Amino acid sequence: MIITSDPYLTEKKYSSLISYLKSLKSVVLAYSGGVDSTFLLMALSDAAIPALAVTAKSPSMPIDDFNRCVSMTEKFKIPGKIIETDEMTDERYVSNTPQRCFYCKSELFRKLTALADAEGFDCVIDGSNSDDLSDYRPGFKAKESFGIKSPLIEVGLSKADIRALSQHYGLSTWDLPASPCLASRLPYGERVTEDALRMVSEAEHVLKALGFGQLRVRKHGDMARIELHEGDIEKCTSAAMRGKIVQELKDVGFLYVSCDLEGYVSGKLNRVLEK
Repeated sequence: MIITSDPYLTEKKYSSLISYLKSLKSVVLAYSGGVDSTFLLMALSDAAIPALAVTAKSPSMPIDDFNRCVSMTEKFKIPGKIIETDEMTDERYVSNTPQRCFYCKSELFRKLTALADAEGFDCVIDGSNSDDLSDYRPGFKAKESFGIKSPLIEVGLSKADIRALSQHYGLSTWDLPASPCLASRLPYGERVTEDALRMVSEAEHVLKALGFGQLRVRKHGDMARIELHEGDIEKCTSAAMRGKIVQELKDVGFLYVSCDLEGYVSGKLNRVLEK
């Protein structure tokens, strides 16, 4: 992975981040175990303010991310708490419209703000970074309505900045592939069910175990559409690997298996919104 970020500027931004966090006095962190929120967890440790890292466990959360949350809160000695969210009971979420993320984040932030109020924390923060401002993210509307603060955006830290600083400070997550919720693997209109999320999770686990890195398994009904890094497509379609992948994904529950020749592109399912 190649990171392009000015070391001097990123260090200045990190100092600004620590100062900003100290100004918040005490926080609840929406902690997902990814690159951004783990970096923010480290920064909270350096800022030495009262903090609680809360992980929302739901069927849409990749199991590897959940396990990482537990280990990282222990590493940085920040109290962690696991809550369960109920978005799967919300028909507006499971019907999977382009506003799905808004309903999911609303459920999360409603519980986090209530928890912060009950336990005496001043505010709730999340790991959104400055790059997120240019992406389609209906969850931002939920964030605004609940008054959630985004320290990484406030000090202008991009994804490249965060990866560079994470590597500099020895965080194992510095080169971790992006890992959004499993529901993002379903095209709009296909209902979000626990079985659908299970199939996607197990299929991606199979491919990772076979040595593939950055990837997505998109579920289109009974078909799995595999998106891989461009350099892995030939490996996926080789005679020896193709048969293994097809059989294992059929065992997961898919009837058809395809490899997207375009390769992995973040947010590809949002193309339907541009028509």
